[in-house]
Amino acid sequence: MTDLDTSARLHARVLACMEAFGRGAPATETFDELACDIARYQARNVGGYARLWEVRKIDPSAVELARQVPAVPTEAFKLARVFAFAENEARAIFRTSGTTIGARGTHWMRDARTYAMASRTFGGRMLMADLELPTDIVVLGPSDAEAPDSSLAFMFGEFVRAWARPAAPEQTFFVRQGVLDIGGLRARLSAIRGTRPVTILATSFALVHLLDALGSDSLPLAPQSRVMQTGGTKGKSRSVPADVLRRAVAHAFAIDPRAVVTEYGMTELSSQFWEATLADPRALPGVYVEPPWARVVAVDPETLQPVAPGNPGVARIEDLANVDSAFAVLAQDRVRRVDGGFELLGRLPGAPPRGCSIALDELVAAQQDEP
Repeated sequence: MTDLDTSARLHARVLACMEAFGRGAPATETFDELACDIARYQARNVGGYARLWEVRKIDPSAVELARQVPAVPTEAFKLARVFAFAENEARAIFRTSGTTIGARGTHWMRDARTYAMASRTFGGRMLMADLELPTDIVVLGPSDAEAPDSSLAFMFGEFVRAWARPAAPEQTFFVRQGVLDIGGLRARLSAIRGTRPVTILATSFALVHLLDALGSDSLPLAPQSRVMQTGGTKGKSRSVPADVLRRAVAHAFAIDPRAVVTEYGMTELSSQFWEATLADPRALPGVYVEPPWARVVAVDPETLQPVAPGNPGVARIEDLANVDSAFAVLAQDRVRRVDGGFELLGRLPGAPPRGCSIALDELVAAQQDEP
């Protein structure tokens, strides 16, 4: 069997797990079994990754649990080739947001259908399960045609294609060439306001801009309307605490604060995590839940071993949908496991902690030594 055949079979197994979840059926296989098979494939094919296994004295053929798999720091996506195929086989290339310093992280995908299925299947459960589809959707972000290297724009596009009532792009996407079209958004919401529920997909910073422009005005939406927000506001012109933004958005659109749902994802992943306040009346704001094909583990920043529930740690994210890149990723976010999911505690300050830094050095140095 070629590595291309192995990749295709692994994607098919992950997709089967997602389809089973979508139907409410039992999982087709265990998380650990599939995770270890994906990790062994990546150890053979992702340049430099075998070095992480060697220095930890782990035999890929002997692992039986996902937690035994070495994790790749997200910084590696800026500095190394974290993909298991030739560049000309890529079907999607997503990049992190541009910054004033440093390189952009890049996630190369051989098959973006698994990413698309992950986003629709779990996003639909967390955001749209109680709505009659198709529905009206507006996006406070660019289209995937305008931002083809944005994984978030890709996800927004998937949601629109799967769930939205047909509408012209200019009546759907309201960030064009980096500018939020507030006048166009007002007109669009006014045209449907009060007659049908509206789903707004937005970045948090776009919502801050909109709230600034509205001032004391509001744009009341029909019952069952909701807002999905993602991303932070730090590092921009100002920072808005999450709870303050939630209340302000709910007030501006005259919706229940529980209908303002936050999504947590990153370019280096193929799966996303959601607040469950729309899907579960017991869920708390600020607590994120995982789909069954992904796990978030809080680990000690020095040893990279799991910490006790309730204690803060670095986010080790295990994502079965990352078939051709890195199944296990070390993020630069601090998390804490709590009842029902996990909380985000913010970015790690300063340089990566020692455990993450060592893993990064090992991976990059191994790739540089390759012929």
